Parts: sequence; structure tokens; C-alpha cells
Amino acid sequence: MTSDPITRWHLHRRTLVVSQMAPTFLLITTIALVQFGLAEADISVKIATAGILLASGILGALVQFSSASEARAIARDISEPTHEGASLQRSARWLWVVQFVTPTVFVVIYAALMVALFG
Repeated sequence: MTSDPITRWHLHRRTLVVSQMAPTFLLITTIALVQFGLAEADISVKIATAGILLASGILGALVQFSSASEARAIARDISEPTHEGASLQRSARWLWVVQFVTPTVFVVIYAALMVALFG
């Protein structure tokens, strides 16, 4: 990995975005499949669906949390008075959303889907 803090920041920011794609896609797909009969499928299919969503959500949350933590540390260590360094530090103030709000939203959606599947 490069030692340039700005480059490392951008790498972590890209990781945050990419780590949200799979869980989001799976949640959207599951919602669509519930509309087309997934809720009436065999219990084994429902359990497999719940497991896939849970694994994807946990892995996504872990990646987001660790990448946000590392990005916050990079921003804290930057002492460059450049425009990009200042912009990076302003953006870093919002990393708590990625660490805490996004996983919470996933859990709420996951719980609603479990009610739709098993309720």
C-alpha cells in the first residue's frame, strides 16, 4: 500500500462504497423475491436466504467499520494545509455514519425481511 495519506484515504473511501454494494443488492433482490413468492418457499430456502443476507451484512459492516476507522486515523494524522487535506478532514467527521448508522439501517431492514419471510 502506498504511504501517501491522500491516496490511502481515497482507497479507504472507495472500499467503503464498494463494501455497501453487495448487502444493498442482496436486500433489494430479497425484497423483490418476497413479492414473487419467496415467503411461500420451503423453510430451507428461507433459512438459506436469511443466512446469505446475514453473512453479507456482517462482512459488509466489518469492512465498513474497519475502513472508516483507518480513514479517520489517516485524516487525523494529516497536517497538510492543502485544500485536499482540509476537505479530507471535513469528510472524516461523517465517518460515524458509515460505522454506526449504515449497519443499524441494515439490521432494521433485515429484521423487516425476516418478518416478511417467516411471519
